Amino acid sequence: MQTIFGELPMSIPFVRSAALRGAIAGLALIAAMPAAIAHEFKVGDIEIVHPWSRATPPGAKVAAGYATITNNGSTPDKLVAVTGEISDKGEIHEMAVDGNGVMTMRPVEGGIEIPAGGTVELKPGAFHIMFKELKRLPKQGEKFKGTMTFEKAGEVAVEYAVDKMGGDNSHNDHKN
Repeated sequence: MQTIFGELPMSIPFVRSAALRGAIAGLALIAAMPAAIAHEFKVGDIEIVHPWSRATPPGAKVAAGYATITNNGSTPDKLVAVTGEISDKGEIHEMAVDGNGVMTMRPVEGGIEIPAGGTVELKPGAFHIMFKELKRLPKQGEKFKGTMTFEKAGEVAVEYAVDKMGGDNSHNDHKN
């Protein structure tokens, strides 16, 4: 084929079609990314981003859950209850250093306040969710369903992504 730049090799139509196929595949991947990356849940003014848990060792009796909760409203709300399909009982817990310098963990009475326009992070070593009386162990790479209930906004279904044992929220890149 003759062009203003000279003669093109016969393989150009193949290259063109391969490039087109690659471009189409790339666009399809980009279009699918928001669904794969998005891991957030909303109820009223409350937004829960990336609920996650850790895989547990055989014989474990409890598992923990974490997430980032933002209140986009103009009045405070409270996280008052949690559930997870992996357990019979979900509790909101807090870790803190007591007067003797010892780290303690205890249930939070009355829930966790999510301030108006504010964010609370449920994370290791701080506020978190305890799944007690496990029905099954969370396994790395899986997801499990649960709920979070807020005093004003109500209940929202969430899905926890399970990180490796000892994981540090390696799914953090899933935030939008």
